[in-house]
Amino acid sequence: MTDAADQEASFLNELGRRVRHARTVRGLSRKLLSQASGLSERYIAQLESGQGNVSIILLRRVANAMGMRLDDLVATQEASSDWRVIRDLLDQASPDQIALAKSALAGSTGTESRTIRRRVALVGLRGAGKSTLGRMAAAHLGWRFVELNTEIERENGLSVREIFAIYGQEGYRRLEQKALRGLAEQPGPMVLATGGSIVAEPLTYDLLLSSFYTIWLQARPEEHLQRVRDQGHVEGKGDPASVLEDLRAVLLSREPLYARASAVVDTSDVPVEVMAERLIEVIETRFSGNDTGGRRPAA
Repeated sequence: MTDAADQEASFLNELGRRVRHARTVRGLSRKLLSQASGLSERYIAQLESGQGNVSIILLRRVANAMGMRLDDLVATQEASSDWRVIRDLLDQASPDQIALAKSALAGSTGTESRTIRRRVALVGLRGAGKSTLGRMAAAHLGWRFVELNTEIERENGLSVREIFAIYGQEGYRRLEQKALRGLAEQPGPMVLATGGSIVAEPLTYDLLLSSFYTIWLQARPEEHLQRVRDQGHVEGKGDPASVLEDLRAVLLSREPLYARASAVVDTSDVPVEVMAERLIEVIETRFSGNDTGGRRPAA
């Protein structure tokens, strides 16, 4: 009985850790998750701490509110990001595509390197400078600049806030992936500014990495917070220490995902002009003398 109880306690603790990580990487506070799921903040706190038994129906509501699959929370082993991408692709694949995938996994076909045209995507936490630096770099290069959220709003005739209110997290992620897929198929050079949490969706992020030369705009948490405050996106009445701590937690949970980008540009402690110069230098070095883009380095 002791061994069984220990195993159950271990399972609940691991389940709580996964819920907490999934919430944090999506940038959701317990309050926001509570509002989206209809469950109390106290219940979510108990769930994340591994306390008490868990109703599968309530856990399903938590997963749905975060736009993720229930089996990712309760799996006995941690699934890799590659497995999640493959699983989601299989869900959408035709019989012919599944047959081709089975053939490739069985070693019947060779693996071809993927080429990348002159497309750059910027990833990073809110306040990284994706929009500001992206516009500056695109203007310097003579490329088109696109904000993914603006494209989502244009395609659906709704603001991002309205999309979340009507369709929830899951609906927004579906529209985000659709907009990204459309942009990936458009011709011509482009600099794309993405949302900070795009890295939390394995299939969407894999599409971004395979279709764009992806650059992580990196900065210290304190700088992220100050830039967001300067933009007027953080209410002054919030406890600064608490807000900064939440920001650190989000950044820590996303760092391994941002690190999958092809390049990193450090934007800490320098004027915006220097940030832009660094970004432009990385892009020009990558595409110098190559009109169609080169090959993405192996991960």
